[in-house]
Amino acid sequence: MSASNKPISIVIAAMGGEGGGVLTDWLVEAANAEGLAVQSTSVPGVAQRTGATTYYIEIFPVPLAQLNGAAPILALAPSVGDVDLVVATELMEAARTVSRGYATPERTRLIASTHRVYAIDEKAAMGDGRADSEALRRTIEAGTHARLLFDMEQAAKQAGCIVNSVLLGAIAGSGVLPIPAETFEAGITAAGKAVDSNLRGFRAGLAAARGEVPAPAAAPHKRPHAESAAALPLVARAHAELPEPAQAMAAEGVRRLVAYQDQRYAALYLERLGLIWTAERDTGGDGTLTRNVARHLAVRMSFEDVIRVAQLKTDPARFDRIRAEAGAAAGQPVVVTDFLKPGIEEVCSLLPGIVARPILALARRRGWIDRVHVGRKVTSSGAAGFATLWLMARLKGWRRHGHRFGEEQRAIELWLESIRRALGCSVELAVEVAECARLVKGYGETWRRGEGNFRRIHQAVIVPAVTGLWPPAFALDAIVNARAAALADPEGRGLERTLEAMAKRAT
Repeated sequence: MSASNKPISIVIAAMGGEGGGVLTDWLVEAANAEGLAVQSTSVPGVAQRTGATTYYIEIFPVPLAQLNGAAPILALAPSVGDVDLVVATELMEAARTVSRGYATPERTRLIASTHRVYAIDEKAAMGDGRADSEALRRTIEAGTHARLLFDMEQAAKQAGCIVNSVLLGAIAGSGVLPIPAETFEAGITAAGKAVDSNLRGFRAGLAAARGEVPAPAAAPHKRPHAESAAALPLVARAHAELPEPAQAMAAEGVRRLVAYQDQRYAALYLERLGLIWTAERDTGGDGTLTRNVARHLAVRMSFEDVIRVAQLKTDPARFDRIRAEAGAAAGQPVVVTDFLKPGIEEVCSLLPGIVARPILALARRRGWIDRVHVGRKVTSSGAAGFATLWLMARLKGWRRHGHRFGEEQRAIELWLESIRRALGCSVELAVEVAECARLVKGYGETWRRGEGNFRRIHQAVIVPAVTGLWPPAFALDAIVNARAAALADPEGRGLERTLEAMAKRAT
């Protein structure tokens, strides 16, 4: 069939809450308004991030009035390699749709947002489990003929809408459909839902697709910590005492730790970094190792406990973000309910070690650690709930006397000492030892597994590596493989097999 009498086929991949169904309805209504034959179907997925709903639309590009009574036959599902346009609300969903074979490099155009909504597996990974965005882009580029990619979530936030209206504007501006932009705008207006914000989003997507305005740049993934008077002298000290590659990272670490604990704690952070930089400089290093340690050390020193949770949940910026994400109007009330489930370890983390250790030992013997919790629902947007969390956050001065604080400081010093000893062998070995900090994160069972895996790797791999018992190449390879095994299998079975294999090779 020629292009003029072949249906235009569109696949839309959207996650729950992103308006994929509404986007489909807008396209169908616009086609109907132009007198075009159109048909849509959908295959539901699991709600929210763990799955996506796939919508399929076919539009015959010739108006029915010009077909002399003939009725086009439209398909109910896409065929492999027979799709003209792929639309996705997020980068991973775009790559997933392309990899399923719907797209073809000779034919398919793709319109998608470049932002990421991380999957559960990515969030639950022991280390950084995020998929490589550049690899996702390469998959998309290899499987499509033309692409329109920009951060549509950022454009939607600026317009006060959700991403579907920006996508609609990008589709209208792409020229794939024989439907004028005015018809889409009329459809948005006729629907009568969030008309003003949806029109703003539509026009932003339309302008970006036509190249009339620069496409919105991706927002930074991490929110920098606010500057404070207490942090300023330490930030200046970081710039004065540390090498240029580490200065920005160390300054951010200082801000983080002043907010987390106090100025004295942030000063300890700089002292620890200073020792690493002195050791690295003596080996001819350029500060790259110090920069890596600055990142991991700031995270390790701001370990998560009940005080930290309370700090984050009472942060005014959090309520502003929630209001913005919910699309609440000025003065409109928003109720925020937090579900908390502290266990024995979380409670004991605040007790002095002399009290906490016998309680934890008894709990482990009785099997209470993972079974005994106190579930609570706290309305943090209400006066009573906010006051409870606010008072908990004010306990950060007591944190220094808690059992968890002492345990964390000992573990941090063990890790830093291993890095300094590794520098005596090579900078490369020290970098890999520093990266082992990725194993330890979170709290409760997640923290226990990570800390346990780190100690096993330290005893079985790092100690013989930094003491010269193993050849340098073997030591470097051993640390990399042990860390990878621990990150891939939080339960520790993969790490156990890897350590056994290393022991045999070493022998």
